[in-house]
Amino acid sequence: MANAYPSQSRGNSETSNVSPEHADGSRTAENSSREQGTVVVLANGPLPQREKLQDLCGKDQLFIGNSLHEIKRGTPDATVIFNWSGSRGLLRDVFLNCPKLHWIHSRSAGVDRSLFPELIASPVLLTNGTGAFSPSLGEFALAAILYFAKDLRRMIRNQMNGVWEAFDVLMAAGQTVGIIGYGDVGHAVAARVRPLGMKVLAVRRHVSSHADTLADRIYNLDGLLEMLSGCDYVVVTTPLTEETRGMIGEREIAAMRSTAVIINLGRGPVIKEQALVQALSQERIRGAALDVFDQEPLPAGHAFYKFQNVLLSPHCADHTEDWLDAAMQLFLEQLQRFQSGAPLINIVDKKLGY
Repeated sequence: MANAYPSQSRGNSETSNVSPEHADGSRTAENSSREQGTVVVLANGPLPQREKLQDLCGKDQLFIGNSLHEIKRGTPDATVIFNWSGSRGLLRDVFLNCPKLHWIHSRSAGVDRSLFPELIASPVLLTNGTGAFSPSLGEFALAAILYFAKDLRRMIRNQMNGVWEAFDVLMAAGQTVGIIGYGDVGHAVAARVRPLGMKVLAVRRHVSSHADTLADRIYNLDGLLEMLSGCDYVVVTTPLTEETRGMIGEREIAAMRSTAVIINLGRGPVIKEQALVQALSQERIRGAALDVFDQEPLPAGHAFYKFQNVLLSPHCADHTEDWLDAAMQLFLEQLQRFQSGAPLINIVDKKLGY
């Protein structure tokens, strides 16, 4: 039976070049001595750029599978796990069988499905796919804004019904976008709405003293209600953590303008679903554009399917034709850094969850 988590001993025990640690206890990758062990990829189905992956790892050092049984031979010497599409349960099982593990990479930017107590308590590094998906999510937010501003549903409905009906539309210019979670995706949203002449507000956990070239004002969490009250569009990009679960509920929705639209690109449970359903059904806000949900796939018969004031995307706003290649390319670049001893990017604070 494996230990509760892999041994904290890393690399050659004789080296004095010990890597520093992050606040959450995980080690950095900088200047550390490493064993070039096996690489385990948790995946079900074909992988893009598989030949490049094999070239980097060495064919005999790469183990791909969707069960512990399939990759069991690679776990004793595994220094890297790439969670391409494995469940949290599978990741945990494999983790507990990798005593030499240094690093786990998650294909997804959100790591709420990758974290578990043993990993959080260990010194194993966790990185994520931040950056690979941000441009397309930024474009989706822009599309959602224009969808409501120009009332595209009404245009399409009239066209399908053969109705010629002129109506007024709104300008996006001059309106205010509020971004909750001003990280990589939040910046991608801001970068796309600013050229339209929109004002940008943002809320983030830590407010930097440095000036931001995209946001007109950045609030800390205590300023959330104030920000919401001044927005025409609210874009949620925050990851799901214990702190952000249910972050947007009845009180927050009540603070929004009746003409406001909420756009969720983060995780479904960040918004209290029942509170949003009630607000939309009672038209207390103008509408919502949703790419993420409490339960996915969204169950048949759910109210979101029926509401005329909801734009629904089945968690595919970032599924461009090359999104899988982009996700793999990021890992390949990370793996090259790891193999050379260079610092990894996108290191997750496991205790904070992002």
